[in-house]
Amino acid sequence: MARKSDIPSSYYGEPRNFDPTFRGPVHNRSCTDVVCCVIFVIVILGYIALGTVAWIHGDPRKVVYPTDSHGQFCGQQGTPNANKAILFYFNILQCANPAVLINLQCPTTQLCVSKCPDRFATYLDMQYNYRYNKSYWEYYKQFCKPGFDNPKKPVAQVLRDEDCPSMIVPSRPFLQRCFPDFITRNGTLTVANQTNFKDGVGKTRSVIDLRDAANGITSLLDAKEVGMKIFEDYASSWYWILIGLVITMVVSLLFILLLRFTAGVLLWLIIFGVITAVGYGIWHCYWEFSTLRGKPDADVTISDIGFQTDFRVYLQLSQTWLVFMISLSVIEAIIVIMLIFLRRRVRIAIALLKEGSKAIGYIMSTLFYPIITFFLLAICIAYWAVTAVFLASSGEAVYKVMSTQPNCMYANFTCNPETFSQTNVTKVCPGSQCTFAFYGGESLYHRYIFVLQLCNLLVFLWLVNFTIALGQCTLAGAFASYYWALKKPNDIPACPLFSSFSRAIRYHTGSLAFGSLILAVVQMFRIVLEYLDHKLKGAHNAFARFLLCCLKCCFWCLEHFIKFMNRNAYIMIAIYGKNFCTSAKDAFFLLMRNVVRVAVLDKVTDFLLFLGKLLISGSVGVLAFFFFTRKIPVIQEEVPSLNYYWVPLLTVIFGSYLVAHGFFNVYAMCVDTLFLCFCEDLERNDGSSSRPYYMSPGLHKILRKGEQGAKLCSGS
Repeated sequence: MARKSDIPSSYYGEPRNFDPTFRGPVHNRSCTDVVCCVIFVIVILGYIALGTVAWIHGDPRKVVYPTDSHGQFCGQQGTPNANKAILFYFNILQCANPAVLINLQCPTTQLCVSKCPDRFATYLDMQYNYRYNKSYWEYYKQFCKPGFDNPKKPVAQVLRDEDCPSMIVPSRPFLQRCFPDFITRNGTLTVANQTNFKDGVGKTRSVIDLRDAANGITSLLDAKEVGMKIFEDYASSWYWILIGLVITMVVSLLFILLLRFTAGVLLWLIIFGVITAVGYGIWHCYWEFSTLRGKPDADVTISDIGFQTDFRVYLQLSQTWLVFMISLSVIEAIIVIMLIFLRRRVRIAIALLKEGSKAIGYIMSTLFYPIITFFLLAICIAYWAVTAVFLASSGEAVYKVMSTQPNCMYANFTCNPETFSQTNVTKVCPGSQCTFAFYGGESLYHRYIFVLQLCNLLVFLWLVNFTIALGQCTLAGAFASYYWALKKPNDIPACPLFSSFSRAIRYHTGSLAFGSLILAVVQMFRIVLEYLDHKLKGAHNAFARFLLCCLKCCFWCLEHFIKFMNRNAYIMIAIYGKNFCTSAKDAFFLLMRNVVRVAVLDKVTDFLLFLGKLLISGSVGVLAFFFFTRKIPVIQEEVPSLNYYWVPLLTVIFGSYLVAHGFFNVYAMCVDTLFLCFCEDLERNDGSSSRPYYMSPGLHKILRKGEQGAKLCSGS
């Protein structure tokens, strides 16, 4: 196999004969990729039109409110159901699947009620007791169809006409629907302290039948209870969570400023600090494992106890600490091995980071640009979500024939509730009903709702990627202005960030949209593949699963490659102002002529920045842990009372990482831009008085030191 040094340089593109008068990002530009810009604007206008049409036809109440068998909303103000916000099922035993319950397709009458039943009763018992006490009917009739007031009507006719439920069971509302009130007492499942009840025909049934009919509902009820406790924890600790995130922001800002003066020392301290912290974690996990090993209660496996909301339960198991110890050992080994083999490249990466700190120090406004990106992304996400909800809630009420008989030939047929009683369906399929199923329609708009949802998703991905691309191009232009200033900081133009943003919007909207569209299409394919994989999970076709897995892997690699190329293409666009394809080609050849940087230095820099993010978020996380577990004596009384201390703790850790990630992303973009500018500087200039290098003397000394520095950017 030919070595890279044996391959002609023309294979990777010859260094161009640049204009020696070049002095940084080109200012005399023209619009690039105009056709794509026009298409992008048309798509945005079409997206606005799509949202408008969806808002006209959609009705979010169909998502918010449950709907009874007649398609009427429960709890909607200004209707007869205004005070009836809960959906009641006449015969929940016919609902064998919990998904059927939530999707409102249970083959039984569904009625809006003001409250759920709180006792066991049957229609037979009600008729018997009605002779002696009229109150029995007054209570029972609130679960009958509105307007029905004939307690003496024969039971058979009442059940045939679905005027009243054959029985009621003690229930409680969940998701605005009445579900049996299951309670486990001493390991026995009960409803209202009973294990048996009578159904509508007087037959004794076990509450197990109710559980089977509403299988999974108990876990959902537990999830709701956990969710309420989590909400309470957020309500009482949001102030301290916000303080933790502010501390992270201040520390990240100070960290970046300190890198300008103590980059080498600080980064080596980070490296050894992370190694030491992980090493301590390994020792602590081993000590806990040794202490718990052999204890009877600690030998239980994690799989045996299942999911527990109280995480302290897991800390009492020896297996938990063994898993932690192995995981930390693997992380420690990876870090040490990488440092051993990449120790020389770490010095170069530190030099680049130090230069990046100087650039950010002179253009401090770049640190706050992620706020603009976040704001634009929030608008995109909100618009997509609202449009998706309105599209999903578009359509008219569709009614289907619901039958309890499995062989009914009319099952799932579309029907009209007003004329259903005049058809022969009830004769062929006794007990069948014309029940509300979902919202849809037969018009052209309704037939293409799914296609419109896909369009909504594709344009959303396009806009999100465009927003990110705009940020990358803007930052690259600002940092390039710093690099190509011969006398720093005197030659740095005024307001470099605003100037770069203006150039990107005015001249390169089409180029940014072009690159974003390519990435959005690949991401769309990945989403479709994930959807197909979800659908084929139960399939037994091994070849199809293998093929799908290969496709997912290929598209994952393609997406990350395109992201990397787009990032470097946007840097070239910010510097030279050429179209996307030309910039992508120039960036590709420049990277191939500097393949060592692509393979090693870029990842070393990313690794060092990752350690910085890890150190900041980890430090704030440790501080939050000691605070929320009341281990800081000075402020113990200030700690709020919590159900789960891990709720605000994990929020602080995750939020701190995101905040640090936002700051360090600016840093990473700065380093990438400076390195590409450095390689361009070497190809364009020779260090003479007529064509001096624009890089700082310190950076040039390290990057050009010996043959290794020369090889780094010569590709030999």
